[in-house]
Amino acid sequence: MPKITANAIQIEYDLSGRGPFLALIAGLGYDRWMWHKMLPGLAGHFRVLTFDNRGVGGTDKPPGPYSAQMLAADAVALMDALGVEHAHIMGHSMGGFVAQALALDYPDRVDKLILAATNFGGPRHIPITPEAMAVLADTTSPPLERLWRGVEISCRPGFADEHPEIVEEWLRYRAEHPIDPAAYQAQMAVGLSLLSEEACFEHRLKNVQAETLILFGEEDRVTPPGNAALLAQAIPNSRVVILPNAGHFFPFDAADEAVNAVIEFLS
Repeated sequence: MPKITANAIQIEYDLSGRGPFLALIAGLGYDRWMWHKMLPGLAGHFRVLTFDNRGVGGTDKPPGPYSAQMLAADAVALMDALGVEHAHIMGHSMGGFVAQALALDYPDRVDKLILAATNFGGPRHIPITPEAMAVLADTTSPPLERLWRGVEISCRPGFADEHPEIVEEWLRYRAEHPIDPAAYQAQMAVGLSLLSEEACFEHRLKNVQAETLILFGEEDRVTPPGNAALLAQAIPNSRVVILPNAGHFFPFDAADEAVNAVIEFLS
């Protein structure tokens, strides 16, 4: 896979499709593989840039902590290195924090903005559900059991039982691409650093210039969909789309519906 030096690290990336540039920013602990179910549909309409954030996949894993601003600078440096002057930007979950930082710090690089399954941090966002927190905070169960429960809580209720083949693919991917614990903690700092009133994005989002789509799954138990309305209140030129029967990881459990929503917004 191609790599390029950007912001003093080696970043692994892929380019696919033709059309206007669309950069996809993955969530906590995931490399660009997380987009593989949406990528074929998007690549029919856009020149899609997917890449591994620092700390995961084939990209360098320097010591943390990392911040949303740091990962946004990585993304912009990657665009510079590839000669991409501006692009549509989509970030999912932690990638949504990075996308907010990018839109605020580099407004001239963003055509349209998509914030997916994310929040603005701070004391007024709607936190993760206790059900999901119990799963994600579990450090005592066997690793495969923890991973299965993580998949189950990240998708809509019943998805894991209905699509065991997708879950098996997911588990196999994780077994073949284990997470580096130190790098995972470094990425965890992205969200943790935004919890205070002073650091969160809430009061800065009025400065977002890009037209913005706020895209959530109706059954999201990790980032409850009530956060969509809060983001829309804070961002001037924004709209909300809630995907029915979809969870936090709608790039897996509602990939086609998500692709359609993205295409409709960006067209």
